Amino acid sequence: MRSMKNQNPAIKPQSTRRDFLSGMALAIGGAGACFLPTLSGTTPASSPSIRFPSEPRQRICISSYSFREFIAGEHHKSGNPTIEFQDFAAHVVEKFKVNKIEPWSRHFPSTDPKYLKDFRKAVENAGAAIVNMTVSGKDSAYSADRDEREKAIANCKKWVDVAVALGSPSIRTGVAPVKDVKPNVERLAESLTQIAEYASANNIVVHLENDDPVSEDAYFLVRVIKQVNSPWIRALPDFGNTLDGHDENYAYPAIDAMFAYAYAICHVKDSIGTAQGKVVPVDLARTFGILRHHSYKGYCSMEYDAPGDPYRATTSLIGTTVNYLS
Repeated sequence: MRSMKNQNPAIKPQSTRRDFLSGMALAIGGAGACFLPTLSGTTPASSPSIRFPSEPRQRICISSYSFREFIAGEHHKSGNPTIEFQDFAAHVVEKFKVNKIEPWSRHFPSTDPKYLKDFRKAVENAGAAIVNMTVSGKDSAYSADRDEREKAIANCKKWVDVAVALGSPSIRTGVAPVKDVKPNVERLAESLTQIAEYASANNIVVHLENDDPVSEDAYFLVRVIKQVNSPWIRALPDFGNTLDGHDENYAYPAIDAMFAYAYAICHVKDSIGTAQGKVVPVDLARTFGILRHHSYKGYCSMEYDAPGDPYRATTSLIGTTVNYLS
């Protein structure tokens, strides 16, 4: 049973599972997890029911963001080998012996139905599964401009549809900042309430990550999650991001606050490259202690984000994470 301290009463413990909907479940790629789809003509689920694996290595997934300089597209670094995004799952299985991935929206060259069908087939052929998708967007869901908020909502709904097409049980939606505008709890909560309604109808969980130090401050996101009060809007705690701009006296209590509302995904880092060009180490023992304190049962995504070889760093991070989860 996860910690219920300061827990939103609408958010149920991770061990809660609803019965099979009409006796059916959708297996994700045979990779050790499943979620329940909403069948046509049935009532949407009242809360998510992702079945997480318990074996430590099966709880690990690999973020495509860490390998952005190797994946074909705008972030590829000249001189590096090139991975076609459709081949990323197979590449992860080969290099890391891990069969779960977390794709970044900006790596998709297309979201046309044919491309998504081919992408899903490539993932399944690799014996892998998508367990979450990180979604970025330029429009802010808390902007004072209603048109901009509507664009942000529409972008999130689009990626909920993509998640359904790819068999991903969840997404992370980014909260874009607005120049010279303070993040607004009420406006963001209003936008996310609409998103939660759409996501629940499609059985997709939507996560908020402590990423941008202004628009996605951990404590701000917790206030928003509490106000939305939906089991479909959850926290995605990132081990390192809050250390970019804050000291440890702020960062670790903030991560603790996020884990109180976490569900399906967290981002594991052992260091973070800051905006000032420094590399700040993460106290992994302390952070995994927070994870255990909240009885977190979801996935741990390896998201190395510092200078150096992401392959060597990710291999090391996998071994360390398995040890802490064991």
